[in-house]
Amino acid sequence: MALLRLKRRGEFVRAAKSGLHAAMPGMAVQAYRRREGEGPVDGIRVGFTTSKKVGNAVTRNRVRRRLRVVADALLSESGKPQHDYVLVGRTAAKDRDFQDLLSDLRNALRQIE
Repeated sequence: MALLRLKRRGEFVRAAKSGLHAAMPGMAVQAYRRREGEGPVDGIRVGFTTSKKVGNAVTRNRVRRRLRVVADALLSESGKPQHDYVLVGRTAAKDRDFQDLLSDLRNALRQIE
């Protein structure tokens, strides 16, 4: 299943306010179950963000790219349909081992369920 992207600020805010979240060393994950009329009926949508605390623009983009690869690897299988996920990159994500990032996302998804 292909992952769709969250693009509008309101979609990110809705996920942040939903209360479904899990914090891991490399990332924080926020989730939102879409209601009828809020985006596509099926499918999983995902968005990525990092704050300026993570580093300069080059570093933030690198962290987002790493999170994108992790999400593509896991969310299509482990994510729930009709859900929006926001992956918030943390400072540790820039140097964290890729396998550790994968386990961070797996554990976060388990916590959210």
